[in-house]
Formats: sequence, structure tokens, C-alpha cells
Amino acid sequence: MARKICARHGKNYPCSCGMGNLYRFIEPVLLHLLQVKGRSCGYELCDDLQAHALTDAEIDKAALYRTLRQLEANGNVKSNWETGGGGPARRVYRLTRKGEAHLEEWAVVLAHLSKSMDRFVREVRKPQKKAAAPRSQAA
Repeated sequence: MARKICARHGKNYPCSCGMGNLYRFIEPVLLHLLQVKGRSCGYELCDDLQAHALTDAEIDKAALYRTLRQLEANGNVKSNWETGGGGPARRVYRLTRKGEAHLEEWAVVLAHLSKSMDRFVREVRKPQKKAAAPRSQAA
């Protein structure tokens, strides 16, 4: 779940960067999808999100739309309603310059996390010396 206070951006910034939204990694994936696609509606993003997910957790639509609203509140994405076409109106999202910078922040955070996780896995798999069994004390 996203943190409401960010050490990097200050207490009045409703931020989710800096490891605050790692639960399902929805935010960086959405930012990347918008970077690649240019613009997209929530329905299309939902289809692509699971295919690009960074974890095995299932991503529900409510989390997707909550994250999009937070990204828009923070100025990382902008949206507008499109009414053209045969179907109902749909909200279309696009990445802002601020969102591009935020995606780069995520890349730095995730690269650091990746290195830390690799180091941890190597440590876990390294042959360990068995600890000596505790000696019983004679009474």
C-alpha cells in the first residue's frame, strides 16, 4: 500500500515512491506501459498490466484505478475523456514529464532492490557452517 508521507518529497506530498508501493509493483509498471504506449485507457492498461507484472500477485482493477488516481494527483499522469467512437466515453491516460522522471526514480529503486535481493539469495544459498550444538551444562 502506498505511504502517505515521503521522506524524499516531504510530508505534504502524497507520494508512493521510495519503496512505498512495492506490494504489487503496480505503479512502476503503469508508468512504463504509458511510456511505451503513449496513451491508453484503464481497460487496455488492465489487460497489459498482468502480463508485465513484476510479481505473481494478481492485480485487481480497483488497485489499478486507485494507482492511476494517485499518479494523476501527483502530476505523473494526465487524463481526459474521449467520447469519439462507437462505444461509451472512456478516460485516456498519458505520462507527463514529471511521470517520466518518477519512472526513472522507480528504475533506480528497483535496480537497488534487485541488487539487494540477488545478494540475499546468494547468501541464503551459500554453504553455511553448521553451528555447534549447545553444550549442556552439568549441574
